[in-house]
Amino acid sequence: MYIEAATFMEAFMDNKAISQYKDKLMKERKMRLEYEEKYKSIIDHNLDPIITITPNNRISYANIAVHHAFGYRLKELTGRSIADLIGEEKVADFKKFLSSAFSGESIEMEGIPFFHKHGKFLSTYVKTIPVSIRGTIKEIHLILRDTSFHLKNNERLLFLSYHDQLTGLWNRRALKEHFEVDADYSLRSDEKLSLIHLDLDRFNTINDSIGRNGADEILKMIAERMKMVCPKEGKLYRNGGDEYLLLLRNHSIEKTEKLVQKIMSDFTKPFYFNHQEYFLSSSVGISVYPDDGTILEELLQKAEQAVRYVKERGRSHYRFYREEMNTAFTDTALMEAHLRRAIEFNELELHYQPQVNLQTGEIDSFEALLRWNNRKFGFVSPAQFIPMAEESGLIHSIGDWVLEVVCKQLREWQDKQFRPVRIAVNISPQQFRTGAFAEKAKQIIEKYKIHPSSFEVEITETALTYMKDTLSTLQKLKEIGVTISVDDFGTGYSSLSYLKQYPIDIIKIDRSFIKDIELDEKNEAIAKTIINLAHSLGMQVIAEGVEKDLQAEILKEAACHKAQGFLFSKAIPASEIVEKYFA
Repeated sequence: MYIEAATFMEAFMDNKAISQYKDKLMKERKMRLEYEEKYKSIIDHNLDPIITITPNNRISYANIAVHHAFGYRLKELTGRSIADLIGEEKVADFKKFLSSAFSGESIEMEGIPFFHKHGKFLSTYVKTIPVSIRGTIKEIHLILRDTSFHLKNNERLLFLSYHDQLTGLWNRRALKEHFEVDADYSLRSDEKLSLIHLDLDRFNTINDSIGRNGADEILKMIAERMKMVCPKEGKLYRNGGDEYLLLLRNHSIEKTEKLVQKIMSDFTKPFYFNHQEYFLSSSVGISVYPDDGTILEELLQKAEQAVRYVKERGRSHYRFYREEMNTAFTDTALMEAHLRRAIEFNELELHYQPQVNLQTGEIDSFEALLRWNNRKFGFVSPAQFIPMAEESGLIHSIGDWVLEVVCKQLREWQDKQFRPVRIAVNISPQQFRTGAFAEKAKQIIEKYKIHPSSFEVEITETALTYMKDTLSTLQKLKEIGVTISVDDFGTGYSSLSYLKQYPIDIIKIDRSFIKDIELDEKNEAIAKTIINLAHSLGMQVIAEGVEKDLQAEILKEAACHKAQGFLFSKAIPASEIVEKYFA
């Protein structure tokens, strides 16, 4: 009985151990299943596409993100070689990449062309996660990211960093890199490089006329037109603003010259914007590597000096750089420095040219003309220093000085009880458009207590194109009582309708129409047309540049009111005016 009880207990204990063991196995299996579910859940719900591959590079699993990114479902990928989805040019590199991953490394690779189901390759970033079980790599997870969008953005940023945003041409940054390569090629091949600098003439008139957007359209048209003539060995750049650069390989002086002539010939054709024709010209300077320099900045500077040389001599032409241009450029910089001190050193002086009444021979008006006698350069032509003053902004201080001197001179003659006269002062468009010119003129007139009508403001015809600003300023001047005249009439780009809208008192016929008036029927016809127009509008008319008796006679017969020029007198100092006309 005792033995049977012991046997029963042993059997009971074995069953209990077995039961406990089974329970343990069940728990372990449950935990493993939960772990596998969590593991699978991490992969399935991952936002990044994940593909699992076996050691023979076959696909065993793919999450749903793979379908979203690359179009494939799991059944379409299972058992397929991963190499089938990689672009041929990268297959060998990718296999080496996988080999390293199966050795246990967690590595990454960019720029893998991964084939999309819809037939295109996407630039893809790939990262590996080896799956190791008891020290053996059983499989690898490939985490994929489509970087084609970022690649396109990077390509776009790269394009913008080397190209002009408006025209799409290369920019200065690209020029610097291209020049290094082209210069090296030039040295090795014993060929020359030509650097062409094209600068549009008076493009600001286009900007003012049709606005910034319209001007931008014109700049794009110019770029397209230049592309058409740019040879295959040339590269075209926009230098900013209204400047273009052209770098030419293997170009002789003769070939470069022919190309520039072709470009300038194309500029004779109109540009169209809003069904309106616009004509432009350009000034071109050319420097040659290595003759004119071996550094890009030096060549750019010399090409720019050649452009400046062309502009100072009438624009709309081209010149190769020459050594004497460098001297002229240096003198220009030095001359500007001297001009800044001209008022301080009492180097400026006003001379006065009489305006003769053609019917009576009397003189009751003068034009004030600025003269500069510099201690280094001597007498400098106004044609040289006035544009310099306008470009540098010095015209404002010089213009204020002129206003002050003229009003002071009128006051002096008034105090001496000389007969009443009027003095005309040329006003730069820059000075005129500041918005404060009328108020400044009023202050100076009141300061010297002169009669406002004895002060004449002479503006260029081009200034009339700035309709809003000009009309406002002229109206304020007329309220003060100032006389207003239009200089160089017939040479600008204004419409005749401006004469009706603006409060103008006097029209001045430009000297270009007076020259050879006795020989040129067209000049005579133009001059007479302007005189008749002035009479019809109730304005006076003055002819400039009269040098011959016959010219004066023709103008007198045409009923021109006044004339000025060397036939009567050159511009003379105020002291001589007193001796000749007030004594």
